Amino acid sequence: MDFKIVKIGNPLLRKKAPLLSRADIKAREFQLFLRAMVPAMRKAQGVGLAANQLGSPLRAFVMECRGNKRYPKVDSFPLQSYVNARILKYSGKWVKDWEGCLSIPGFRGIVPRAGEVTFEALLSNGRSVRRTARGFEARVIQHEVDHLNGFFYMDRMTNLKSWMHLEEFNLHFKRGIRDNK
Repeated sequence: MDFKIVKIGNPLLRKKAPLLSRADIKAREFQLFLRAMVPAMRKAQGVGLAANQLGSPLRAFVMECRGNKRYPKVDSFPLQSYVNARILKYSGKWVKDWEGCLSIPGFRGIVPRAGEVTFEALLSNGRSVRRTARGFEARVIQHEVDHLNGFFYMDRMTNLKSWMHLEEFNLHFKRGIRDNK
């Protein structure tokens, strides 16, 4: 399966994805789709990808960060897949940092996110999990859960003056980050 990442403006990206049943999760088609999300994310050099970004209204996302060229100075985390994820608790400490989005290529903005989140979800085998994530991993979880709820990172920005094109970002911060088209 070769997927194209849908872009901002696609109505599916602004809709809340419905919950999936354990039977839905165990279905062969869903399992194949979930596995296919990983190479789609990697091909786009993303660190997270929600199902609706591939045009599917499923409440699922994948994430991984290992030597990603777009995020060279962040802590790595292993490949993870979550279904029906919801954040239960946000830490009191909020951290502002740059974010981009595969559905809005070529732009970055400063987004405040909780430095730590506790969330619950189902794994690809249908088993329940509850865990706490910190730092960049927590940021990615919040970003992807936002996608599943119909939000973009700009909806969380407190000052749109930081929103900039990637060319200007690279000039200003002396980086060489490129988004895959």
